[in-house]
Amino acid sequence: MSATSPAATVRPLSGPLLGIALMVLGILLYSVNDTLGKWLVGTYSVGMILLIRSLAALLVMLPVICRDNGVRQLAKAPRPWMQLLRVGVITGEIGFFYWAVSLLPLADVMTYYLAGPIYVTALSALLLKEKVDGPRWAAILAGFVGVLIVLQPSSDSLSWGALIAIGGSLFFAALMIVTRQLRGTPDKTLLTFSTVSTLLVGAVIAPFSWVTPTTIDFGLLGLLGVVALMAQFCVTRSLKLAPASVVVPYQYTMLIWAVVFGYFVFGDQPKVSMLIGAAIIIASGLFIFMREQRETRNKAGETIAEEVGDNVPG
Repeated sequence: MSATSPAATVRPLSGPLLGIALMVLGILLYSVNDTLGKWLVGTYSVGMILLIRSLAALLVMLPVICRDNGVRQLAKAPRPWMQLLRVGVITGEIGFFYWAVSLLPLADVMTYYLAGPIYVTALSALLLKEKVDGPRWAAILAGFVGVLIVLQPSSDSLSWGALIAIGGSLFFAALMIVTRQLRGTPDKTLLTFSTVSTLLVGAVIAPFSWVTPTTIDFGLLGLLGVVALMAQFCVTRSLKLAPASVVVPYQYTMLIWAVVFGYFVFGDQPKVSMLIGAAIIIASGLFIFMREQRETRNKAGETIAEEVGDNVPG
């Protein structure tokens, strides 16, 4: 028997394992991005953050857009009114997110946003007339109970920050619904539209609250856009390497990172009510997701993997 070097026995990660690794990495990058955004929004306005972050992201994307004749593809994008609606929704979602994290601990905001998929299921039944069975309605109600536990509407903890975070999570749910209607549009087109739109909105409102950033802060503001692109690439790639049912549950690690970064960077102590409510919301969301996966497997030619890649907040 011939000797085998240790290096020869090392094998690359399989598709599912690599998909999981990329999902975890992507969520970590999103969490770093959210933490950095919360840090910067204490000094700079939401408009400035939207402007500089979007400009940096667009500069990174520009070579790919030019190489693939992306401008012409954007002009020929299907369902232009739906594209414009998505532009407005994603701009509102990002703006509300940064507004919320300027007022609340990061983990609290992320808990509200984790309820987004639950809102999607409820709104899809009410607005799009999609069929939702009894067990999923029960999970939706449980998810709302989780939100109420975090919100504590009868206590002094109810604040504008909490209401803004809930508003942002509703924008997030609307974004997922609109993106579902545009599932035939290439990811690059959707990403370019959203980046350009937030750039334009930032350019309009930033001058009213402009504060000249330091060189370091300017770099950090630009880094927001670059890190967000890297995170989205990891998440989208993970969904192409492994089934959605395998990798999507790892999106909930975002709450773990939010608690960790919130504690070590901002000194935020997670409240027991937040942890209990978050556990209920996560359990409800996972139940709905697994239920929909089982239903989807029974329908030939349908998949929900393509609509998940754009469904991470921030």
